[in-house]
Parts: sequence; structure tokens; C-alpha cells
Amino acid sequence: MILETRTYSWPDEAACAAWAQAMAAQPAVHDANIELRGTLGAGKTTFVRHLLRALGVEGRIKSPSYAIVEPYETTSLKAWHFDYYRFGDPREWEDAGFRELYAGPGLKLSEWPEQVGALMPPPDLRLSIDPDDADPQLRHVRAEALTSTGRELLP
Repeated sequence: MILETRTYSWPDEAACAAWAQAMAAQPAVHDANIELRGTLGAGKTTFVRHLLRALGVEGRIKSPSYAIVEPYETTSLKAWHFDYYRFGDPREWEDAGFRELYAGPGLKLSEWPEQVGALMPPPDLRLSIDPDDADPQLRHVRAEALTSTGRELLP
């Protein structure tokens, strides 16, 4: 059940970074489950990079396209960035042991969650990022809060 839906426009990457900064300022982000949906090149990984930077992650933040998951840790944060694009069967998620990671504390950022289907636990926040057809920099963002935690993350 969706508790709240908001729409945003990011005219450029700086707006995406500012939105990520605002989310990072919310204490609830440290133990949130966030789904990112959108086409290839929509900006899902770009948003994750800006969010993790804003949360204090240093060093290289890479796309987990081939590794499926990239873990990150700071003195105050444990985070996992998942990319399920290459999954051919939702059971791969179960076989990989991800149920335990999602059940534990920390920030979970999931790209292509639809590849996991019903096995994926419900997110706190679902972000759908869509590029604009006329303006290659512009992104239309739909944020759906499915829990009170998700609602707290909305800027």
C-alpha cells in the first residue's frame, strides 16, 4: 500500500545530487530499503552514487551490474547497492542469500527489483526515474512511500 506519492523534476545532475543530499540528511535513511526503477541510463546508479557520497562513502562507488551487490561501510553506515538486471529467475535472489541481508539493519538500494518479483521484500521507498524525451538532462521522478520510513525520506 502506498502511503504517499510525490513527483519531482531534476533538470540536471546537480538537482539529482541536491535531492540525494536532502535524503542523506534524514536519519531514517540508515536503515531503509529503497527501490530504483527506470530504463537503462535513466540515472538510477547516478542517484545512488550521490546518495552514498552524501552519506560519507569515500573511494570508488561502482555499479554492481556484474557483481550484483556492492557493500559500503562508514563509521555510521552499512549499505548495499544491488543490481538485479541480469537475473533470469527470481529464485537467484533467494539462492544468493540476499534474504538475510534485507532482513538485517542497513541501507539497501535495489536497481531492477522487478527481476526478483514477489520474493523481494516491500520497499520503504520506490523511486521511478524517467528521462525526458525532449531534454536529455531532465529526469522525471516519482517517489512512492510505502512505509513511514519511506515517508520520512521524502524531501
